[in-house]
Amino acid sequence: MRIAYKIVAVLLIVFSACRQAPKPLPSFATEDISQVMTQMTEVMIHDITNPPLAARFFSYACLSGYEVLVENKAAQSLHGILNEYPEVKKPDSLKGYHVHLSALLAMMETAKKMQPSGKMVGEYEQRFLDSCKKAGFPEEVVKKSLAYASWVSKKILAYAKADRYNRISNYARYTPVNKAGCWYPTAPAYLPAVEPYFNTVRPFTLDSASQFIPARPVAFATDKHSEFYKLMMRNYQVTKDMSMDYRVIAAFWDCNPFAVQDDGHLILGLKKISPGAHWLGITGIACQQAKKGFAESLEIHTMVAMGLMDAFITCWDEKFRSNRIRPETAIRQLVDPYWQPLLQTPPFPEYLSGHSVISSASATILSHYFGNQFAYKDSVEVSYGLPARSFTSFRQAAEEAAISRFYGGIHFMDAIEQGMVQGNKVGDQLVRKVTGKGQVAGRY
Repeated sequence: MRIAYKIVAVLLIVFSACRQAPKPLPSFATEDISQVMTQMTEVMIHDITNPPLAARFFSYACLSGYEVLVENKAAQSLHGILNEYPEVKKPDSLKGYHVHLSALLAMMETAKKMQPSGKMVGEYEQRFLDSCKKAGFPEEVVKKSLAYASWVSKKILAYAKADRYNRISNYARYTPVNKAGCWYPTAPAYLPAVEPYFNTVRPFTLDSASQFIPARPVAFATDKHSEFYKLMMRNYQVTKDMSMDYRVIAAFWDCNPFAVQDDGHLILGLKKISPGAHWLGITGIACQQAKKGFAESLEIHTMVAMGLMDAFITCWDEKFRSNRIRPETAIRQLVDPYWQPLLQTPPFPEYLSGHSVISSASATILSHYFGNQFAYKDSVEVSYGLPARSFTSFRQAAEEAAISRFYGGIHFMDAIEQGMVQGNKVGDQLVRKVTGKGQVAGRY
């Protein structure tokens, strides 16, 4: 009888332990990071956020989530690697949170503070919190995760505030140079220059905005035998017999946040995603396809986002240094007063090609994580009416994004070729500083 009692007692203890064992909390994955990126993108479309500024928003939001991983030993610290980046030490009072939940919330907390219509992000955050509670997260865990996320976000927002972007509003309004061969606003809206002082913003991994000064652009000239005239005529001729393949490529990589369409007596604004949003979408696709875990996926998103911002900083530094005329303006002046490019000319100088720089930088960073022969299908803009396209590598995609600007009629070929060189250098710089490893030796 005594043995029987012991058996019953043991069974009761085991049963009680099983009954009291905490139910495992739901896990998060790449898709959840992509959803935050998508929400930020929708707010950017609503706000008509320009491409360089969009990259700034993305980078600090991702950095906020990444820092949560750092504090919990799931990623390496960027203190001493990024320019002026502080050492973030979590107080002992912050505990009882869920790491991945805190990371996602930190991204949202930063985005809703930085983006003009951040209230929309706040509304998304509340829906997200409600869904977490319904999925099984205890109220206390959610509360503490949000408290930790808010604490990290404040640290990153302070770092963002010190990058000097807030000083730009104090600078004199940019006035286009009324000189032959220089950039000037184009029809139909004649929009002012976008972010002419973006090169004054602190980069993440570059020594300065002018660390990689590119080769000088082909100089403007009206002589029909000059290099510039030959360069210009290539743009003019390609539009004379534009194949459907070229048109598809140009449209696929358009990524113009605010195109203006003149429809008789009515001017229509057409909103689209930014180039940075497109490449972060590609990042999400690659992470899901490669089945990357949450921590590594967030790391990759963060590196690509920071690479985008550094790429825009160095590109815009050159744009307003060389200040070269756009094909549309040059061709109308020298060849055909009625000529129109396939894509709408963006409101800033021509050299370097921004798409070429940021696409090559992104491809370099992504190739570091996934390899040089990572095939994938780019479905980022399916929801915007563009069919998916398949690529054998990130490099192939970057090259197509770059040449799309030639097919679209908005860039000369040297701005595209040198833009890709510039982007490779920016991406390689970030990889070297963060990992200590070069990407592709001797590529330049």
